[in-house]
Amino acid sequence: MPERFGSGLEGKVVVVTGASRGIGRGLAEAVAAEGALVAAASRSMSELEDLARGIRSAGGVCEPFFIDLRKLESIGACFSAILARFGVIDVLVNNAGMGHPIPAEEIGESDWDEMMDLNLKGTFFCCQAAGRHMLARGRGRIINMSSQASVVAIPGEAIYCASKGGVNMLTKVLAAEWSGRGVTVNAVGPTFVRTPGTAERLDDHAFLSGILAKIPRGRVAEVEDVAGAVLYLASDYADMVTGSLLLVDGGWTAL
Repeated sequence: MPERFGSGLEGKVVVVTGASRGIGRGLAEAVAAEGALVAAASRSMSELEDLARGIRSAGGVCEPFFIDLRKLESIGACFSAILARFGVIDVLVNNAGMGHPIPAEEIGESDWDEMMDLNLKGTFFCCQAAGRHMLARGRGRIINMSSQASVVAIPGEAIYCASKGGVNMLTKVLAAEWSGRGVTVNAVGPTFVRTPGTAERLDDHAFLSGILAKIPRGRVAEVEDVAGAVLYLASDYADMVTGSLLLVDGGWTAL
């Protein structure tokens, strides 16, 4: 097998947004285990410090950085701080986002703006901040967190579905613009993932039964399942993959 194959993350600087908890925390731990230097970004510095201590105790490198994706000045300051600390950004994992069910007829302007600002606007401007640096270097990987809800309707999730559909198209456009200049852009689309934040819904037997009826694999996803997809897209194996949505949905969208 050619030498270029492998995770290729040893010594690489990987930025993970929304890294303080849930999927983002697991992704930060996963890339650190592959030898990456992790820039963990979130609004919750206390949780980031706890994450960093855990990664360091395992022999890894992790630095916490404050970011509020709803504010462009915060995004700019965060990426400037990351570059000041590490000098380069090799991989951006745009994980930060939010979602909660609201019936369409009850959605208010503030509901719309809050979720769109975080899920779509924030994702774009993080791509831009990292992308400018990567384009100047002629290489880089951007991985956006989408959802199966970007391609199938989830009742009560109008804003979330729309925002993640936007992430998919944003991913394609950036891939079309940047891939020829060395920067690949892809997205990962998980089904429901078991985390502390989703436990209340997934521990509801009726809700879980309804979900499992739509997943041929017969289970919801674990953070490790999402991490596997991210590690692949960040790896040398995915050098020819760009503009793609990698669904981690147990077959939901195949039905």
